[in-house]
Amino acid sequence: MAVRTCVALVAGAALALAFEPLRLVLLMPIAVAAFVLVQRDIPVRRAWLPGLAFGVGFMFTLISWMRAVGPDAWIALAAAQTVWFVALGPALTVVQRLKGWPFWCACLWVAVEVLRGSWPFGGFPWGRLSFAVVDTPWAAGLPWLGVNGVSLLIALLGTAGAWAVLHARTGRLAGVGLVAGAALLSIAPAAAPYQPPDDGRRLTVAAVQGNVPGSGDDILSVHREVTANHVSATVDLAERVARGEEKKPDFVLWPENSTAVDPFGDPGVNQGILDASAAIDVPIVVGGIVDAPDPDQVMNQGIVWNPGTGGGDRYTKRHPVPFGEYIPWRDRVFKENFGKLALIPRDMASGTRTEPLLIAGAKVADAICFDVAYDDGIADQMREGAELLVVQTSNAMFIHTDQIEQQFAISRLRAIETGKYVVVAATNGVSGIIAPDGEVLARADIRTQRVLVDDVVLNDHLTLGVRIGPWSGYAAVAVSVGAILCAIVPYRRRKQSSPEPIEEPPVEKDAPLPV
Repeated sequence: MAVRTCVALVAGAALALAFEPLRLVLLMPIAVAAFVLVQRDIPVRRAWLPGLAFGVGFMFTLISWMRAVGPDAWIALAAAQTVWFVALGPALTVVQRLKGWPFWCACLWVAVEVLRGSWPFGGFPWGRLSFAVVDTPWAAGLPWLGVNGVSLLIALLGTAGAWAVLHARTGRLAGVGLVAGAALLSIAPAAAPYQPPDDGRRLTVAAVQGNVPGSGDDILSVHREVTANHVSATVDLAERVARGEEKKPDFVLWPENSTAVDPFGDPGVNQGILDASAAIDVPIVVGGIVDAPDPDQVMNQGIVWNPGTGGGDRYTKRHPVPFGEYIPWRDRVFKENFGKLALIPRDMASGTRTEPLLIAGAKVADAICFDVAYDDGIADQMREGAELLVVQTSNAMFIHTDQIEQQFAISRLRAIETGKYVVVAATNGVSGIIAPDGEVLARADIRTQRVLVDDVVLNDHLTLGVRIGPWSGYAAVAVSVGAILCAIVPYRRRKQSSPEPIEEPPVEKDAPLPV
């Protein structure tokens, strides 16, 4: 058990290395295979221990950037995610009693990705296998199978590898054939790459990265300077457009927290936005913190600010961060705002909007910061006819960590999955304009002030991956529950129905044998 636990710990850490910044993607199926193997043929009551080790190695390494918030936040979030792998360990042990167990184990992996991405407190989907596939042949499966489908193929490749290792001693080629078949299946979509429509209306979009003064990681202490930076960068863009040095955009995108105070209630911020919109004379999508109707709440919104008329259509962030943007159980458990909880005097309300924003005559889906890692908000807006996706983010707190690259990789993944152009505006990095195949057309260096201007092509085509996305996740959960039941119930019946061994009376030496 000690050896198994150590192998699980190393396998979990290896899986984390498949993501940004190292992107050692071939470690994904190897790590899955190793985890499955250490869970085989051990008592179920002890199978949680390798699961714990794997979860610790994976999650504590992957989200080490949470230390920017504080060691306590890092430990709490990583520990909460590790609990799911503690449960996954015994489940893998149980379903390996079934025929065809590589498939059932792969379904279990996806089911855990779905569940930990939705519960508790709305979940935390970071670390899904498919989030590491950008710039690999596996990425071609995203528009056809969605995020869950691609994760299933990679997990299946890993579980097939585990099956091959177990049968390697027999000298048969069945194991090699299974692995080869799983590998070919996982990259099969690359043989028929998705081609998004390219005959739609063309739009010119500008993404403003205003930058954060000082160390770059404390936006709240310099939030007025941040807003002023975005105003001045937009006014400068308008001047370059007037001189013919830059193409005039159809709309301008500002990032999340481009204003950290309510732009409708703060006269100085309001006037700055009015000046910027009057100068550029096109809509500006402002990322602002807005007072909610409930005085104890705020809303994190993308606001379409039209020149002359002001704030109009709005999108509210759907997935605020627990203990970062709101405090669960504030009225019952955390009544006193101790420690860093004192920095969250009001809870951020969750948005429920499913329709895309209407900007310059285009239907635009919005995702604010961590929203981009969740399937529901983006998929809902795509089903309502979205033609373009924008991501407004403020990663300033993590600007000195790998989080910003991991999140930008997810934004590129969403471009491939939805078959849409994606425009990302960040306060000080990473901002970019991404084509539907995941290619980065323009990118701003971190901790710089820059305006990216480029053309995008609108299309409202709904990819198969977006259509089936959530349903494949539900199916994985249902199949996993069924597989566990099918493995447990017959096993218990066999144990209960096994007759007790009959003890034969001893035969005396030299006694005649019975006829």
